[in-house]
Amino acid sequence: MASPLQPAAPLLPPADDPGQDRPRVISAPAAPADRLFRGVLRAAGLSVFLIMGLIAFFLLLRGSQALRAVGWSFFTEQRWQTAAHRFGIAAVLPNGLLIALIALCIAVPVALTAAVFISEYAPARVRSVLISLVDLMAAIPSIVYGLWGLFFLQPRIVGLVRWLALHLGGVLPFLKVRTGDIGTSYTSSTFIAGVVVSLMIIPIIASLSREVFSQAPAGEREGAYALGSTRWGMVRTVVLPFGRGGVIGAVMLGFGRAMGETIAVALIISPSFKVTGHVLENGANSISALIALRFGESDALSLSALMAAGLVLFALTLLVNLAAGVIINRSRSGAATAD
Repeated sequence: MASPLQPAAPLLPPADDPGQDRPRVISAPAAPADRLFRGVLRAAGLSVFLIMGLIAFFLLLRGSQALRAVGWSFFTEQRWQTAAHRFGIAAVLPNGLLIALIALCIAVPVALTAAVFISEYAPARVRSVLISLVDLMAAIPSIVYGLWGLFFLQPRIVGLVRWLALHLGGVLPFLKVRTGDIGTSYTSSTFIAGVVVSLMIIPIIASLSREVFSQAPAGEREGAYALGSTRWGMVRTVVLPFGRGGVIGAVMLGFGRAMGETIAVALIISPSFKVTGHVLENGANSISALIALRFGESDALSLSALMAAGLVLFALTLLVNLAAGVIINRSRSGAATAD
């Protein structure tokens, strides 16, 4: 008999008691159509990795001859003299990065302003028209941008470039033009190429940013208004923080597009194989433009060198896009902040 000071043992059913509560496992067999649909989706997803791997393998295989010929100097050599086995991307890669950075400096403020206006300020009828116009800009071929930049923009922007070089070149060294005050010194520059490329990535950044801003939680918007916030105050305290991760991802995707732009840059630039930080003076280059301009006149070794350069550009663009995907996936979501 149990002592009155001892608690009574809990009345629990034995482990093998059929009346004990257990979670019920519900399983429904997948229909043949569901299994087929899942298989198609899985095959489509895996095919993306397969295609990317095949592209990388092809570029590595075709570029291996050049990489074996010059070794690691391929990444440090600034000349492109394949006949003398003196070629590398040490000049074209930094110049391509400069073009992409200039494009981002112009495109990001314009794209974010357009995205905020479309998602928060534009009337409903105007909003649909602006969305269509942004999507239409993204559909314009690259060669159209390149021809527009070559024949329309460049003759009209030379005056601005000259003014920047003469008045700000002494204060900002990268705006200095060292080749003299002549008209041809300011054309076919890194800056002009960056301006043209910026027009090509504005639709990408604006479209993705608008999508993120439009998903800001309605509860937080109404809460900001209830606390007496203005519309800009609501945008600054709710919409912009909510879309920070998505905006960063959109900017990185735009950067990847700017790095890989070919035809527009090839039409604008005057090819140069020297690293220069003077973005307003004549002479620029990028890996994609180098491939486009040298492909038709290449022998076996030169073609292998271009394939190796393409492999470097492929790897760099892939890393940028992967980083953008990670940032977008980790960005704040409305479902997580609806409480």
